[in-house]
Amino acid sequence: MTVQIAALYKFFRFPDYAARRQQIAARLCGLGIKGSLLLAEEGVNGTIAGSCEAIEEALAMLRALPGAETLEAKFSEAAQMPFLRLKVRLKREIVTMGVPGTDPNDLVGTYVTPQDWDALIGDPDTVLIDTRNDYEVAIGTFEGAIDPKTETFREFPAWFRQFRERLEAEGRAPKIAMFCTGGIRCEKATSFVKAEGIGDVFHLQGGILKYLETVPQEKSSWRGECFVFDERVAVGHDLSPGSHVLCHACGHPVSEAQRADPAYRQGVSCPHCIDTMTDAQRARFAERQKQIELARQRGQAHVGPHRVVPLNSRD
Repeated sequence: MTVQIAALYKFFRFPDYAARRQQIAARLCGLGIKGSLLLAEEGVNGTIAGSCEAIEEALAMLRALPGAETLEAKFSEAAQMPFLRLKVRLKREIVTMGVPGTDPNDLVGTYVTPQDWDALIGDPDTVLIDTRNDYEVAIGTFEGAIDPKTETFREFPAWFRQFRERLEAEGRAPKIAMFCTGGIRCEKATSFVKAEGIGDVFHLQGGILKYLETVPQEKSSWRGECFVFDERVAVGHDLSPGSHVLCHACGHPVSEAQRADPAYRQGVSCPHCIDTMTDAQRARFAERQKQIELARQRGQAHVGPHRVVPLNSRD
């Protein structure tokens, strides 16, 4: 059976999100849905997987929430279920920036469709900023984009304030264009930047994934692959599977070239983490990988985490 994966988010007023958690979780569980869903006063965010019919019903349930009628999802398929369980969590923010009062429901930048994106970022008066984390930018980004080199989204506000000071010192007041994987981080980033007093602020509607799905590769200004927070690890144009795998020790994407490095041992270490892990940690990871392989040979899902999502992916 083909499994459908839906990546979704929606900023909307959700004051009773805590009271709704049990009802939402029960409904998703009843549909056989797995994955994760975050609920907060500012909206919902998550990636869920199940049969096409179950995903359709799950989205209909979420769209029935007052204010979430226009919730959109980005779809992909997998040969097997990419998640072991369902998690429905309560959060202060559906994407953590940590700046009180930043609310895309009140203030947000101008949405730009994938079809119009290249014209905007090709304008010499536009400054293009990648709002994702450093390990994501490392495997792919738009040509000419600035990499803030942030480890978490929480670091973005401080970085931008310093960047703005440099622009003002140079006497520049450019248009600011921002993007992220699916749109949620750049949407919140534009809210923050506009609240800081910047007027011309734009972001890519639907994020990189919608761009890669929409714009033909021969006309694209995207370079490399796009990191995704599921078993595919990375995708290319047409959302085809990429060449990266995940290091189950540290959660970083690992390229084909890096997998040829002696530091890479599946499930145990990679060039990113070989010098940061202790012998005890490597021994524990090696034993975990052994159990995963044994479970796979038996045709079973390993009860432990079959992938380590980087801690900063939560931001």
